[in-house]
Amino acid sequence: MADPISILWTPAGFNLPSLGARALVDVSDGDTPNIRMPIRMLSVDTPEVTAKSDAGAARRDADFDELAAWIRQGDAPVSQDFATYILPLIDGTQAGTRQFTQGKAASAWFKARVDSRLVRPNGRRRNLFLRSADEQFDNYGRLLAYVAPSYSGAELSTMTRAERATFNLDLIESGHAAPFVIYPSVPGELDLPMLVRAALDAQTNGRGQYADPLSLTGYEYRMVEKLHRITKKIVRGDRLSYREKIAWRSRYCADIRDRTLHGPEAYMAFPPAYRLWLWPDDVQEAMGALNLVPSPTLVT
Repeated sequence: MADPISILWTPAGFNLPSLGARALVDVSDGDTPNIRMPIRMLSVDTPEVTAKSDAGAARRDADFDELAAWIRQGDAPVSQDFATYILPLIDGTQAGTRQFTQGKAASAWFKARVDSRLVRPNGRRRNLFLRSADEQFDNYGRLLAYVAPSYSGAELSTMTRAERATFNLDLIESGHAAPFVIYPSVPGELDLPMLVRAALDAQTNGRGQYADPLSLTGYEYRMVEKLHRITKKIVRGDRLSYREKIAWRSRYCADIRDRTLHGPEAYMAFPPAYRLWLWPDDVQEAMGALNLVPSPTLVT
């Protein structure tokens, strides 16, 4: 059973700007230039495959073991609470190999899911339907969107909200993606509870990455990679500013159940399903818009 949530962002019945239906695969005539646009799916985060190979993943294993030693020696710029949390997940656990394996599994599952849901009853392939949110592009030029099969009005009239769910929600339900809701792109009044329930159910039933208790979410893996690079500079004697030392963790995190805002190294105090992430530049606005309350550790 999911806990009640206390944040209302987009009221039911309010529609975000639609980008319409686009073909999944572009095929151009000689006089018809088409563009391809990478999409970063909103509110989800799958394990990374940036290691690119088993050998690359093994190098990450060694990096993370090295980082664990530095954390134990007090060389890494982390809080004691974060050290206590992260060490069991990276110290001698082959965390890089685990992440790479899970990332490949997530990719394979998603490709199969797309293929199955885009097939019409007559065998023809559906288009994709894209819906953007408040911020339309990320820093890498990727379109930030919710992605779903494109259904006709007649089809939609006979379908439940769950039946016409986005691929974003599919990934959460499968356990191959962790929730990764970043302000201001917060799912609407009806969609946010669905996401929370799906995430809790996947975790409770050990689906996808939740089958392994030593799993790192994609965002944790990226944080640890950055932390290793920064700590390596510190250990070799480079002079880093405070801002440079803490650049490995940049987002604040709010608990959507009670609207408590936590610092960047305190997100693990509550389950992934209830985490709302905020960039530092958005904290002040979000405090007012969502009536967030600073945790005691932020104000003492």
